[in-house]
Amino acid sequence: MEKIQVKIVNHGPHPLPAYSTPQSAGMDLRAWLDHPVTLQPLERVMLHTGIYMALPEGYECQIRPRSGLALKRGLTVLNSPGTIDADYRGEVCVIIANLSNEPQTIEDGERICQMIVARHETVEWQTVEVLDDTERGAGGFGHTGNK
Repeated sequence: MEKIQVKIVNHGPHPLPAYSTPQSAGMDLRAWLDHPVTLQPLERVMLHTGIYMALPEGYECQIRPRSGLALKRGLTVLNSPGTIDADYRGEVCVIIANLSNEPQTIEDGERICQMIVARHETVEWQTVEVLDDTERGAGGFGHTGNK
């Protein structure tokens, strides 16, 4: 498995994002809060992490929900997956939404999401007059049936 070097600055008091197990794809990212934040049902908030990074060209970082928070507490990353581009140098902040029916409190240092660093391709458009035919063609949502 290839490992890449990523420059990171941590202005917060919490550990750097880290993999929970050797084969984890995502690293847990923690909230950096002055005080606990309580989200009412359907409320959303942007949380600070204190993390800044410089991804290599050709890479992105995706911010995704943690499955345990989603299942147990109804908390999710609202713009999932959030994308951090290689040329962004600001703080990594996370938009969390409470989709449960009860208020949910997030504590300082709580693991709020996962970060996935991955390569991506850059597209160069090739304008044409007609696209190649395929078996599916222009069939849209649900055109292949229910089974």
